[in-house]
Amino acid sequence: MSPSINIPELSLVLLMGATGSGKSTFAARHFKPSEIVSSDACRALVSNDENNQSATADAFALARYITGIRLKSGLLTVIDATNVHEADRTDWIKLAREFHVLPIAIVLNMPANVCSARNSLRSNRNMGAHVIPRHISNIKRSIKRLKQEGFRHVFEFRSVEEADAVTEIVRAPLYNNKKHEHGPLDIIGDIHGCYDELTALLTELGYIQNGTSWAHPAGRKAVFAGDMADRGPKTPEVFRLIMAMTAAGDAYCLPGNHDEKLKRWLDGKNVQLTHGLDKSVAQFSKESPEFREEVRKFIDGLISHYVFDEGRLVVSHAGLREEMHGRGSGDVRRFCLYGETTGETDEFGLPVRHNWAAEYKGRATVVYGHTPVVEAQWLNNTIDIDTGCVFGGSLTALRYPERELVSVRAFKVYAEPVRPIGALPEPLVPFDAVLRTLASSSTESVNMHPFPNTPGLSLQHENDDVPDIADFTGRQLIETGYNNFISVPEANAAAALEVMSRFAVNPKWLIYLPPTMSPCETSALPDFLEYPANAFDYYKAAGVKKVVCEEKHMGSRAIVVVAKNEETVKSRFGITGEGIGVIYTRTGRAFFNDKATEQDLLHRLNQALSVTGFYDRFKTDWVCLDTELMPWNAKAQALIDAQYAAVGAAATKAMAEAVKVLEQFRLRNAEGEALAERYKGRLNEAESFVTAYRNYCRPVNKLEDLKLAPFHILATEGKVHTDENHVWHMEEIKKMCLADEEVLIATHYRIVDLESELSIQAATDWWLSLTAEGGEGMVVKPLDFIARNQRGIVQPAVKVRGREYLRIIYGPEYTEPQNLSRLKSRGLAAKRSLAIREFALGLEGLDRFVAKKPLSKVHSCAFGVLALESEPLDPRL
Repeated sequence: MSPSINIPELSLVLLMGATGSGKSTFAARHFKPSEIVSSDACRALVSNDENNQSATADAFALARYITGIRLKSGLLTVIDATNVHEADRTDWIKLAREFHVLPIAIVLNMPANVCSARNSLRSNRNMGAHVIPRHISNIKRSIKRLKQEGFRHVFEFRSVEEADAVTEIVRAPLYNNKKHEHGPLDIIGDIHGCYDELTALLTELGYIQNGTSWAHPAGRKAVFAGDMADRGPKTPEVFRLIMAMTAAGDAYCLPGNHDEKLKRWLDGKNVQLTHGLDKSVAQFSKESPEFREEVRKFIDGLISHYVFDEGRLVVSHAGLREEMHGRGSGDVRRFCLYGETTGETDEFGLPVRHNWAAEYKGRATVVYGHTPVVEAQWLNNTIDIDTGCVFGGSLTALRYPERELVSVRAFKVYAEPVRPIGALPEPLVPFDAVLRTLASSSTESVNMHPFPNTPGLSLQHENDDVPDIADFTGRQLIETGYNNFISVPEANAAAALEVMSRFAVNPKWLIYLPPTMSPCETSALPDFLEYPANAFDYYKAAGVKKVVCEEKHMGSRAIVVVAKNEETVKSRFGITGEGIGVIYTRTGRAFFNDKATEQDLLHRLNQALSVTGFYDRFKTDWVCLDTELMPWNAKAQALIDAQYAAVGAAATKAMAEAVKVLEQFRLRNAEGEALAERYKGRLNEAESFVTAYRNYCRPVNKLEDLKLAPFHILATEGKVHTDENHVWHMEEIKKMCLADEEVLIATHYRIVDLESELSIQAATDWWLSLTAEGGEGMVVKPLDFIARNQRGIVQPAVKVRGREYLRIIYGPEYTEPQNLSRLKSRGLAAKRSLAIREFALGLEGLDRFVAKKPLSKVHSCAFGVLALESEPLDPRL
């Protein structure tokens, strides 16, 4: 017996042997305790006695439950039980198949005297004399049938020495496990014998021909997604090329259902020559028997699917549900070859296929073909790249990790589809002309190739469903790349669901919601609640060397998503009929009740982006901006009328009348003088309150009365701009604002060196000047967009609000010494924790959208921000 045995890395291992055969000892020697599910341990859990045979049914129910949980999580599991009865083994094999893992049998077929001797040493176990012989008899009857029962591998040990000789159990990666392969990869859809288009596409992708093989000078590898055979004119040539590339290590290849059928013909099976197989048979009949045998062995050795890049990418001919990724079973292979069918046939006699991708919510990107489509489309982080080349469409490749589509059009129509797949484009040029051009083209000059890089339309969200309520009920745990997992309590989730379902804009726009912002600590100065020194001290203590101070505009926070045109909105956001973009509030509601005003403002912004070359510089057709939109009353007029104006009018009227009465009273009584002066002060405070909120109000009679002040370029196609510091954002935004200063405002800012007192004083004086003129104050941010220290993410921003602006927030008389003293005792820990969590969620949502993750994954982040906003915090902070 070899000192090591190999088992698949993901499998259900059944130990099989009579009581006393050493199963538990063997398991403990070769497996982790957490991997072993013991029938004795389960009896102890359900009855406090591992020898209680009356608890066996409950114990095995528990064992099956634990095993199911582990297999679902992709964890190897070992069943430590006798397993001598076929009925017990059948149940375990059924469970293995349910989770698409391989069942393995390790049989300790020990002599009866060994088992009896070991049992005699167990004082707590009194087995009948008949038990061990019966177990051994069952084993001997079963051993030859174990593979027929469904076990992939069977290892038998007939003596203690044989079992003890095993020093290692090697866990072999499954054949589909290519997680170490990070790419770059070029995944190519269904070829169907279109050899000329394949070589054209490889040339377009930058591959260079080397005899019968092709290789990429930069080391990229091709992944062929199956269906190399049938319908097209040169199936043998396609196989010859792909076999050469895979043998050279320059490609991976998967089987398609047509390839499997071709293999059955090559095996000599009686198969119907339908769906294009007749063409393959005619072509292979001209090839040598040796080549046909090479092709047969090649197809026979192909793996159902591959998992690449640490599990981030899955390629399968017909797609694959998440629970099947990286698994090995007959069901997995059938799904990879044929997809998921409903059992029905359509009017063309073809199977009706279930649209599994519409329900897919997995983390891995799934790339597949099998079902021809007019254009490759993203749907829930999956993409079908079979664009019907053999039917006159195109041959398409997905470049990974770039997620770019590259296509060449078919040279001609080689076959007519049985089922219509939509209006396919005409070939670009005649077939013969293409061959002549190819023959004369330089393989070193991709630009001379007759076929341009023509990606299919990438519709990420057009077919995505609206959010599923099941995804947003109950407690949520959202993973981010910035702050690990963020928990959303169930009560908060219910509140967010109400907002999102009743008041939010079209959910497909909600790619980002901004975080709340914490104020600085309260000032020790007697006349100020907030002062710049406290913001600077916070960041200095956090290890930040430089900060950026930005003028805080007197408006409302607004998220702007704008695209070059409505075609971009359709292709990137899956939205039609809503213009070139959207403007929404920090809680996801439409900023304007008037859609026309919103679109007019977006067209002005779009024009500024175009004339300044923004779209070209950023290689994008859309942008998401974080902005301030002014004046405040453009959004908050109802709030101003109902709350601020009412308070101001009532306070000034009441205080003025009180002062008149007290002036008369003081003439008659000297004690009234102090009271009159006090009420004069209260009147001044009420008037200051009115002045403060009126600074935020201006008439809005035309578009130019609105002012938009962007301060973050959040994301463009393929990029979230968190790696650029805030000065970069300010300067890039200034370029667009200069193109239309009637409606766009560049935010004033200052860089502050926290190790320079002069720099700090200059910024403080600037803040005093801004607030003295009625300004709101400033926002202080680390120079880097994301700043970290040993504790994690530092506050992305803190606000330092002016003395008079805070009167709007805390009331007319907040500056009274007794009130100011009380307000200075405020706590900021909860607010700052909330800001960090919302910041992480917002950026995670952008990352997911830019990476073209499923819309449900993007929504979970926006939903998380909304949910956290319902936490019970002081709204004045």
